[in-house]
Amino acid sequence: MDQILKLHKDDLDVVVQPAVGWETLNEDLALEGLFFPPDPGPGAMIGGMVGTGCSGTNAYRYGTMKDWVLSLTVVMADGTIVKTKQRPRKSSAGYDLTRTFIGSEGTLGLVTEATLKVTVKPQNTSVAICSFGSIREAANCVFKVVGEGVPIAAIEILDDVQMKCINDAGGTSRQWKEAPTLFFKFSGTASGVKENISIVQKLAKSAGSKSFEFAKSDDEAAELWSARKEALWSVMAKKRDDSDHVWTTDVAVPISSLPKIIEETKEDMRKSGLLGSIVGHVGDGNFHSIILYNDTEHDIAEGIVHRMVKRAIEMEGTATGEHGVGLVKRDYLNHELGEAAVDLMRKLKQAFDPLCLLNCDKIVRVQKPKAGEIQEW
Repeated sequence: MDQILKLHKDDLDVVVQPAVGWETLNEDLALEGLFFPPDPGPGAMIGGMVGTGCSGTNAYRYGTMKDWVLSLTVVMADGTIVKTKQRPRKSSAGYDLTRTFIGSEGTLGLVTEATLKVTVKPQNTSVAICSFGSIREAANCVFKVVGEGVPIAAIEILDDVQMKCINDAGGTSRQWKEAPTLFFKFSGTASGVKENISIVQKLAKSAGSKSFEFAKSDDEAAELWSARKEALWSVMAKKRDDSDHVWTTDVAVPISSLPKIIEETKEDMRKSGLLGSIVGHVGDGNFHSIILYNDTEHDIAEGIVHRMVKRAIEMEGTATGEHGVGLVKRDYLNHELGEAAVDLMRKLKQAFDPLCLLNCDKIVRVQKPKAGEIQEW
């Protein structure tokens, strides 16, 4: 089910099947001067992107998958086929079934078709990078840029460990400064992009940046952004043997709490003795940890993740900004949302799928956990 079924260019929407990849979709849309903003990992497909409610590097400017799905066709557990909405940009007709399925991780129904919003491809794009002496300084710079309301397409952070991994992997065309680094993506008119780069350069300097470099051509922009796309693969390249695993996880917090949680999480990883890096879509308070561990170190890695999630929730954040809940994080929902909200989710699951045929026990347990079954808070 990998077909782009119909592009409504005048209406700026497209109808696709679930196995269409976002990269393939954007290659086709580019021929019409259009694009679809959500950009998670390479290889992601629309069905999975709907299931996880994904986002990606463009989320700061364009929002998440929830903002780009107009309508879904879904097969329910009993075989009923439901279409959640027609194609208008807005509707107040009944419950928002479309968003009920987005982020439901396949627990409520199977998506067979999606109508997606698309938008006009920006006239000009550019990239700038700047490095800092500490992760705290880099995060403070993000807070300054967001607070000034500078219209940026994306703000990404890679810590010093991550930059070293990228250098060691050799997957890009240059050597990078092994320091906490911010990657900015700008889009708009040529004059607007130039002005915004200048503003960010001044803000970065006031936050303590050690260097600032911006692309002067599309090729340079692609080269500068290439490091961000190599993050996960470069850590995976550090595997010592087949017993090594990579644990990727994410949380999100209100933007004012970002410098504190990133600094504390980085220190926690350092003390653990494991190789762990921080990468983040930090413009909207979301960051990821990528941790390398072997079977004997599983409990150490799990402890890092547990403390990271606990910090985020206690800062009025979330256990997962875009990776989803699955099995590992389902028991954090009671702490984040409260037992009444989780019970309501359980009732929703039971109403949509009473026999628990679809991804049973993911997101919420069908039966409440027994005493001692879950990790202590």
